[in-house]
Amino acid sequence: MSGSGAVPRLAPAAPRAKTAGVDRAQLADFLRTRREALQPEDVGLPRGTRRRAPGLRREEVALLCDISSDYWSRLEQARGPQPSDQVLTAMARGLRLSLAERDHLFRLVGRPAPERTGQSDHVAPGLMRVLDRLHDTPAQVMTDLGETLAQNAAAAALLGDDSVLTGLDRAVVHRWFAHPTSRDVYPPEDHDTRGRVFVSDLRAALARQGAGSRAAQVVESLLARSEEFERLWAEHEVGLRHELHKRLVHPELGEMALQCQRLVDVEQAQVLLVFTATPGTPDDDKLRLLASLGPRPVRR
Repeated sequence: MSGSGAVPRLAPAAPRAKTAGVDRAQLADFLRTRREALQPEDVGLPRGTRRRAPGLRREEVALLCDISSDYWSRLEQARGPQPSDQVLTAMARGLRLSLAERDHLFRLVGRPAPERTGQSDHVAPGLMRVLDRLHDTPAQVMTDLGETLAQNAAAAALLGDDSVLTGLDRAVVHRWFAHPTSRDVYPPEDHDTRGRVFVSDLRAALARQGAGSRAAQVVESLLARSEEFERLWAEHEVGLRHELHKRLVHPELGEMALQCQRLVDVEQAQVLLVFTATPGTPDDDKLRLLASLGPRPVRR
């Protein structure tokens, strides 16, 4: 149902354009209804005064899905190309789809729906809605393996744009031991504690995911390349907690004392991290400056 409460329109009764497993008419109808169901406020956009059509504009939802407006328009007009798995995943995230809706989207394109595991890269819609409302506060959604699934501009400025990372380096624990230059986000005196916490998190992720998982691949890779990791892994520390208070170092703003709140989605093994500072402090002033600095370079 659209955001205006209108009865959903059925797909055109004309012959369906169906090529290579793509039900183009149903895909177009599904994308349009999902777009119309999203309100600007749902994704952190201003409503403005000249909005007549229900839901988001095509160019707005295209931006959320990281595709061009022309590409989106052609899909809604049942004449677009067959989207890749990467594009489908981006659209599912941009449209804030539930898991059932994501699976339906994949099937309309003639592709099998991704396996529903506790390590899904599909961001929980509830976490995305919270993230959408955080503009000047650094926040990002991560897996239990420490892979960033979504982050706002403030988080990219504070920690680096993690969207450029690929392979095992998407996991923060892999970068920590395979590329020690990535540690410069924390002061040197905190490195030992942070490393132990990351290893503890990895062991818990391995216990949940099991053999053959991404967690197992990270462990195998790090055992082969890092003596420091091998030593910490052998200590078998479990259950080390992430501290609420963290010290982070920015190359331009210097050291900041921040609080890191964690909102956990247990079903999908994802966590939303939100970084704040005590109001009126120099650290709070530094956080406000992040928006003007742009993404921090990623070290690896």
